[in-house]
Amino acid sequence: MPHLSPPTLTHSEENAILRATACNPRDHLIYSLALGTGLRLAEIVGLSVGDVYIDDRTPRTRLRIRPEIAKGGRTGDVFLPDALMGKFRRFRAHKARRREGLGPSDPLFCSQSRVRISKRRVQFAFRTWQVRAGFDRLYPFHALRHTAVTNVYRASRDLFLAQRFARHVSPLTTTIYTHPSDQELYAETRNLRC
Repeated sequence: MPHLSPPTLTHSEENAILRATACNPRDHLIYSLALGTGLRLAEIVGLSVGDVYIDDRTPRTRLRIRPEIAKGGRTGDVFLPDALMGKFRRFRAHKARRREGLGPSDPLFCSQSRVRISKRRVQFAFRTWQVRAGFDRLYPFHALRHTAVTNVYRASRDLFLAQRFARHVSPLTTTIYTHPSDQELYAETRNLRC
């Protein structure tokens, strides 16, 4: 139903998924990246090592999304939150220990067979981690993007800032994030007398 706000994780669910995946560097970084940047699934799995790292060890603070992985071929810039910088440094060390490719054109996120991870595998893993984290409702992976854009709008109350963050062509697309989030609805209805 287009008039409803998109499904978003609550703050406690965001924390739960990040806690549950703390032991898995790849999946933890995928979810952290989605929550911190609002990148789409195809953009995340399409990232190469050179998109993220300036040199052998230093992560970029600003990523340029290549047209071949961006929705509609529209390139754009994404800023990485400070909290992701340390995670990217640790992830690079994890890739080196696993002997995954670290060249600029090598995939950033690999499957167990050390090839680029598939979107389907990420979606399946996300469902599995939600169950392990004890979610009472399971979300599609795209809910991480919705959560990120909602969080930016809630923090700024600036539709055009949220539009730029989401890399939407039109601000009309971004207006769905101006509706009350699941978190806000729950907070306002949990103490109703009934």
